[in-house]
Amino acid sequence: MLRKLRKKDKGFTLIELMIVIAIIGILAAIAIPQFTAYRLRGYNATSKSDLKNAYTASQAYFSDHPTGTVDTTGLSNYGYRQSNGVNLAITAGTMSTLVMTSQYNTAVAANAQLYNVDNAGNIQP
Repeated sequence: MLRKLRKKDKGFTLIELMIVIAIIGILAAIAIPQFTAYRLRGYNATSKSDLKNAYTASQAYFSDHPTGTVDTTGLSNYGYRQSNGVNLAITAGTMSTLVMTSQYNTAVAANAQLYNVDNAGNIQP
């Protein structure tokens, strides 16, 4: 008899919906800073990888032109392909004084690391 008197309400109460929204907010507050840190690490890894690839291409260039001076055109002729967003600069391009720097575009990644490589292949952050 009581079953006939009760209405069959379906759905969620306001309290249940507010609890779910609060949980989603807490998870978002934790995840968003972690996501930006992951993106920055990815940008830095791309920059460092490009610098290693540029150094390898420069060594291939110097094997054919030991007294030459390498530039970005010379690197591209020896297999170097610059990634989107990476800025590569060659400070000194001879075999004995090679210095290259690489950094991801700071407009995209404000705290991007600047990497340097010397003529011995040592990469320093």
